[in-house]
Amino acid sequence: MPSTRDRQARHATFVVFAVQGLSFATLLTQVAHLQDKHELSTGALTVLLLIVPVFAGIGSVAAGSFAARLGSKTLLRGAQPAVALAVVLAGLAPSVATLVPALLLFGLGVGAVDAGMNMQGVAVERRYGRAVLNGFHCLWSVFSLAGALWVAAVGDGLPMEAVMAIPMVVAVAGSLYAGPKLCTAAEEKAETEAKTAARGFPWRSIVPLCLAMGFLYVGDAAVSNFSTVFMQDILSADARVIPLAYAAYQATTLLVRLGGDVAVRRYGPATVVRLGGAIATLGFLGIVAAPSQPLAIVAFGLTGMGLAVVAPQSFSAAGRLDPAGTGVAIAWVNLFNYVGFIVGSGLVGVVADLGDMRTGFVVPLVLVAAIVALARGFEPALKTRL
Repeated sequence: MPSTRDRQARHATFVVFAVQGLSFATLLTQVAHLQDKHELSTGALTVLLLIVPVFAGIGSVAAGSFAARLGSKTLLRGAQPAVALAVVLAGLAPSVATLVPALLLFGLGVGAVDAGMNMQGVAVERRYGRAVLNGFHCLWSVFSLAGALWVAAVGDGLPMEAVMAIPMVVAVAGSLYAGPKLCTAAEEKAETEAKTAARGFPWRSIVPLCLAMGFLYVGDAAVSNFSTVFMQDILSADARVIPLAYAAYQATTLLVRLGGDVAVRRYGPATVVRLGGAIATLGFLGIVAAPSQPLAIVAFGLTGMGLAVVAPQSFSAAGRLDPAGTGVAIAWVNLFNYVGFIVGSGLVGVVADLGDMRTGFVVPLVLVAAIVALARGFEPALKTRL
């Protein structure tokens, strides 16, 4: 049975995931306003936004080295408030010259926090002896949605600077509350580091997890960046219908994560990932072939349903490969989050330019299908602690 300390660490990790979802959404929902404020062309905006995933990748790898020495608790207590600060600075930036360092700080911080919070999630999961990681990702989705709804509710009535700063007060407060209660470096470890070092770091076993994470985010980038374009250009949807494709994707992602841990406990991570990959592949096939707007919306929902389980199980499997709790495996798997998003954004756009947006969605269709074959790398199943 989980101890009082285990439950305390779990609650703190929930808060960390919630803060990250809120921070991420608060910045991304203001991209159009930032573009208008600084009079950026679409090309210039695209280049600026690439700062975030590129430096997030750097932050993720650096987080692995940092956490291996000092633990992810120390990492998060510094990096998460830095993310909130970066969001505020991005809103206040009077020029592109001051916006760039804010985005750089945001990228580095997001990469570090993404890696660190999943290290904490894996540590809690290890201490509980059962799957709990989907629940953390579910709360990330809830507060990401809350951040978007906040902007929708007050965006016309408050200056952009205030819209971005007010949620970050909540974010910093949550981070300060959770920080002391997170798992310590000693609590993150399940075996002695000497025992792990003796058998070597399992790089070969991490490769399927990295690839699955990368392919997942190729799919996520395709939906996030191009679902509205697909609905408008291919299916001639009007302004009320266009956002429903992405809404369906996010809604099914959230719903599946609500019950994801139960499914993993019952059927095992490999089976859940295999089924998720198959459902997402069916969804992308439906997008490519969709003859109507309602069917396309259903297909986008299927992609969210299938992809929702892959990231939590990638981190969970990486944690099982690193029982010493160094965080290095999780940091490297997290890196492919950003690799996949960058590759997905660029590759889908290039292929779509050569054909049309249906052709562009063939890219995630093919790569997401590979997750089915990679699913065997997500075993062994979790061992229940007696």
